[in-house]
Amino acid sequence: MNNIKLQGIDKDGTLKEFTLADFAGKKVVLYFYPKDDTPVCTEEAKSFRDNIEKLSKYAVVVGVSADDTKSHEAFMKKYHLNFPLLADEEQKLSEKFEVLKDKIADGKRAIERSTFVIDEKGKIEKAWRDIDINGHVEEILNFIKK
Repeated sequence: MNNIKLQGIDKDGTLKEFTLADFAGKKVVLYFYPKDDTPVCTEEAKSFRDNIEKLSKYAVVVGVSADDTKSHEAFMKKYHLNFPLLADEEQKLSEKFEVLKDKIADGKRAIERSTFVIDEKGKIEKAWRDIDINGHVEEILNFIKK
């Protein structure tokens, strides 16, 4: 899981290649979402954006969807997102985290809205699946502050 390489857009808008190992030694809030620039996904991303200062005291936030990097770049610019977005176009990371649904959209399996807190050693500390975005960032904050 730590060695799956994905292209992504970092918080500064730069195209980079990432693996989860890049975040070793840091706690990571890894959230999977279905699609860029859709109503619920946009609200979820904005909630992370608006709380990034609080979250970044404890962890790095990283978003993942099956959208390509061009879509991520436009999404980040439009909503001034301040954390990396990874393009899991082949859905390898999504498969490893078991967040793929049987439903097919745009020729790919749909991603279940899920969030994982990964500790500094790369182990999953907490998983939320099929989440409701209302109050979710606060729930994550309460968990990672412990």
